[in-house]
Amino acid sequence: MPTFQNRATLSLGNTVINSNVVQGEITEVLRITKTAVDGQYVPGDTVTYAVSVVNTGTSPYTGLTLTDDLGEYTFGGGNLTPLTYVEGSLLVYVNGVLQTSPAVTEPLTVTGLTVPAGGNLLVVYSAEVNRFAPPAAGSTILNTVTLTGTGLSAPLTAEETITAEDSPSLTITKAICPAVITENGTVTYTFVIQNTGNTPVTADDEAVITDTFETTATGLEVTFNGEVWTEGEDYTYDNATGLFTTTGPITVPAATYTQDPGTGEWNLQPGVSELVITATGVQIRA
Repeated sequence: MPTFQNRATLSLGNTVINSNVVQGEITEVLRITKTAVDGQYVPGDTVTYAVSVVNTGTSPYTGLTLTDDLGEYTFGGGNLTPLTYVEGSLLVYVNGVLQTSPAVTEPLTVTGLTVPAGGNLLVVYSAEVNRFAPPAAGSTILNTVTLTGTGLSAPLTAEETITAEDSPSLTITKAICPAVITENGTVTYTFVIQNTGNTPVTADDEAVITDTFETTATGLEVTFNGEVWTEGEDYTYDNATGLFTTTGPITVPAATYTQDPGTGEWNLQPGVSELVITATGVQIRA
């Protein structure tokens, strides 16, 4: 709590007499906290924040201004903001009652707020994780809200940190070549698995690829990332039903991220793995 001290002086002719020093303390009656509904993020996520202000005093505070820096940080001699306020998302509650939301100015400043005596103010809003947010594993976004206004001896602040979610994010695509196959001919299926997440897929994750071919084949040749796989050890194939299932380890590296030195934007290069199946003696299943 803020403290203060002072002393008086008594002057009599050329004589100056000092009093004793007295000390006082100002009790702060406003308390501010900030909480993220979800403490983790991935690029493109929407994060919801709740800012609570509690007044334990006997007088209301009016005309307050709340400002959120949206995680602003220094980069290349300038400033970048990794969060973008979602327009129209602001909700204001006073003692639990929804109020008419005041106007919001960029990047995120809200004016005209009131905290009643012995009451509370709750401000809820959302922000999008944008291209300036660090996506790598272990990255964080720290942002601060500041409350100012008449009656406050000093601005009040509250911080919240959210952390980049450590997880893979996979997509898979399948291609066929050639698309027109002669009977008893050869066809190649290529499966491309991409990981845009910040952690790899390892053998311990036990990922499995399955496919059911509508054709029969006299033989299969299978490679994963260029390595020849063995039937029964790395995959199984039932020619009667067309069911193909991987049993070998499906691994996919994590994405890599680079920050543009000029703009500060983060660029993503997905991790990629490839499964290739070449079927010979292809015929339509009867």
